[in-house]
Amino acid sequence: MLHIQTTYGKTFQQTDGQTVLDAAAKAGISLPYSCKTGRCSTCKCKVLSGQSRAMVDELGLSSDEKAQGFILSCVRSASTDMLIEVEDLGDQVIPEVKTLPARISSLEKLAPDVLSVKLRFPPNTLLNYLAGQYIDVIGPGGLRRSYSVANAPAADNQLQLHIRAVEGGAMSDYWFNLAKVNDLVRINGPLGSFFMRPLVGLQVVFLATGTGIAPVKAILEQLASAPEMDQPLSVTVYWGGREPQDLYTNPYQWHPSLRYVPVLSRAPDGWTGTRGYVQKALLSDSPDLTRTVVYACGSDAMIQSAKAALTQAGLPGRRFYSDAFVPSGT
Repeated sequence: MLHIQTTYGKTFQQTDGQTVLDAAAKAGISLPYSCKTGRCSTCKCKVLSGQSRAMVDELGLSSDEKAQGFILSCVRSASTDMLIEVEDLGDQVIPEVKTLPARISSLEKLAPDVLSVKLRFPPNTLLNYLAGQYIDVIGPGGLRRSYSVANAPAADNQLQLHIRAVEGGAMSDYWFNLAKVNDLVRINGPLGSFFMRPLVGLQVVFLATGTGIAPVKAILEQLASAPEMDQPLSVTVYWGGREPQDLYTNPYQWHPSLRYVPVLSRAPDGWTGTRGYVQKALLSDSPDLTRTVVYACGSDAMIQSAKAALTQAGLPGRRFYSDAFVPSGT
């Protein structure tokens, strides 16, 4: 049994073959994570002493980060006792992960390739989650895919998902061609650490591409109902797509004082909005990055590019939170 200590004082044990992330979770200690496959960098932490081994290739780390001692806790296993530097999630209580049955309440096309799915649970069955987290849906034949929850916790205890069609995808075929209202599925969750931290005194910026707007919607709905004393200095959303139809909903409805910047990378003639990519749109607005916190959700390419560009421009690394949509295959 190996001992892993964090720089903020918590210690947990790891058995051989366990990942650092799973060992912490088993001990009731929440560490940041998202994809759990080593392809994003949400679970990045720094080894200050001790040794570990990678169980799969850490694609979410650059060679420089590896040389500095950073690892991805979701795919690393300690070889000796270790001391790690990792984000302290503080007193935030992470809801218990459960596997529950759910039925489809509604299916609605938001765009030609985006479907809104609402799920309901049996009576007296409750899923506690934090706005911004995701769930795994277990469908026909045991197919399992991850989807961000697109609404803040509500009185009706229903979940909304924004699902984009993936060409040749088995789960996409189910959602877009076979799924019916009242179909029974199972969900496992809540998962991930993409949720709101304290924002007082900060300018909060959301960067989203495609259906990455889903967890942003949930967080904004929660933020809109928070007391005035907990509100940030400002709220701005940069939502990017290729064509106008990719921006399939209106973010203004989610927060009373929202600033919204739609961004298109393949804008048609006559488009009067911003062109290019969301991270470049943010930087072109010359934000005061010393007072900014960024939440980014969407493609892994966008997140990696945004983090590199923004930290180079002066954003503190600990004020960049992300949830990467990593392809899971068909």
